[in-house]
Amino acid sequence: MHETIPQPYRLSFLVGGLFAEESRVAARLHGELGDWAAARRALDEGNLLHARTHATAVRLARELIQRMATLSDEETAHVATAPGPDHRHLMWVAFCRRYAFVGEFAQEVLRDGFLLGAPALGAEDFERFWAAKALWHHELDAVKPSTRSKLRVNLFLAMRQAELLDDGRILSPLLSCEVASFLRARTPSDLRFFPVEDALVGSPA
Repeated sequence: MHETIPQPYRLSFLVGGLFAEESRVAARLHGELGDWAAARRALDEGNLLHARTHATAVRLARELIQRMATLSDEETAHVATAPGPDHRHLMWVAFCRRYAFVGEFAQEVLRDGFLLGAPALGAEDFERFWAAKALWHHELDAVKPSTRSKLRVNLFLAMRQAELLDDGRILSPLLSCEVASFLRARTPSDLRFFPVEDALVGSPA
């Protein structure tokens, strides 16, 4: 019986945090232009992300579009127009879908910790998770400590921007009925990326 070799982690989430506000710009372009390639070109050509250099604009647009391409058309349209925190919650989902490392951290550390009663989340939790995953993902051993630190900082920034952390305290978000419906439509449910109890997340009346 052959041992299954896990797919190497993508580890390019070094900057940008959640891209919450930028996502609204990209989602509207997607609605107007009809596909992500055209939306990315528009972001680049118009420097709509307000980057200081063209190279930075290209890098940020690529990262943003790669995450948003994991969303359905319905989810993307909701990002463009949704009130309140919905766009932040959907961009957290996009982050988790794009990067398996982030999705597994969200499920195994953030959510499971919350369900087990952990009140907070800190750098030491990230380091323990990294060490555990390195047993199976040997590409993690090759990552420089400075790069690992940047990945941790950007991941924690995204969690704060998604309103899942505040001063290290885990926050259980109030997910809208629309977002909950999107997440439950996936198998397995993408509620697994949030520190919530599934049974307590509202559904449409």
